[in-house]
Amino acid sequence: MELVAGRKKHLRRARLWLDVSVIGIQFPVAIALGFFFGRWLDRQFGTDPWLMAVFSLFGIVAGFVNLFRITAQAGEAERQLDAMEDAEKTSTDDSTDGR
Repeated sequence: MELVAGRKKHLRRARLWLDVSVIGIQFPVAIALGFFFGRWLDRQFGTDPWLMAVFSLFGIVAGFVNLFRITAQAGEAERQLDAMEDAEKTSTDDSTDGR
């Protein structure tokens, strides 16, 4: 039973790091989407390069918002995992002290 609990903890930590690793993809994708959408709008309206610059900035802002959101969620999840581990250690220490 202890092996299953240890495996679950390991899988939770792996899932947390997997969620954080998405930042490396989301950041440049947000910037690229803003850039290419702005470039397309510039071609449609003949406003070269203004909309490309504006939407590139929107992409950068969106990338940073995603970065802060994901790191905040990861930090909270890390705190929850640590609290669960501390609670499990305390409960196992209490049960072994009573023998």
